[in-house]
Amino acid sequence: MAVRACGLIIFRRLQSAPPSKVSEGIEYLLLQTSYGTHHWTPPKGHVDPGEDDLQTAFRETQEEAGLQASQLTLIEGYKKELHYPVRGKPKTVIYWLAEVKDCNTEIKLSEEHQAFQWLKLEDACKFAEYEE
Repeated sequence: MAVRACGLIIFRRLQSAPPSKVSEGIEYLLLQTSYGTHHWTPPKGHVDPGEDDLQTAFRETQEEAGLQASQLTLIEGYKKELHYPVRGKPKTVIYWLAEVKDCNTEIKLSEEHQAFQWLKLEDACKFAEYEE
């Protein structure tokens, strides 16, 4: 059976960006793991018994980044499901897109992560290292 994990791709809009260049004023949150290869990823984690996928995404975001569901706006219509092998076993990861309501909201890392960064899309893709 496939391992299942869920999370949120979180972004913020910088207030200093000119309206004509909206995409330049958007940054994405990545967390650096404190274990293994110290890879960078959005907040995500395994589904607990009795949880639905979206509940898992919000719980993991609160645990790993200190962000409450009330501090986020879920973007309707965005849901991405990825499938890839981890140590020879299939894994499914589902992400939703969410915006932080206040771009100055404090990030509070759990012990699972040692650093975080807000990055422009191009840089976030480079840090994440995985094509998906």
